[in-house]
Amino acid sequence: MASIKNLKKDVNFIFGDIIETVYVWQLSNPEKELSASDAIIDEAIVAFDESMDEINAKNVDNKKVHFTALKKSIEAKGMALIGKLNKL
Repeated sequence: MASIKNLKKDVNFIFGDIIETVYVWQLSNPEKELSASDAIIDEAIVAFDESMDEINAKNVDNKKVHFTALKKSIEAKGMALIGKLNKL
């Protein structure tokens, strides 16, 4: 089960790092509107919660396929949020 533990750490790191980067951006740009950056934080929190729910799902038939798809989904969500962050 070490891979599940590492996957949870990766999810925490990815979305936590995105949120931290948004906070740094907000502090660096106090004159800009913060609603877009707050929306990115909200999306990161939702993506984190959804990912953790999928990791902890008990009704999985084929765990290997499930976790492979989940890793790709986490990566795609993270890249989408980074793309939004870069547009700020």
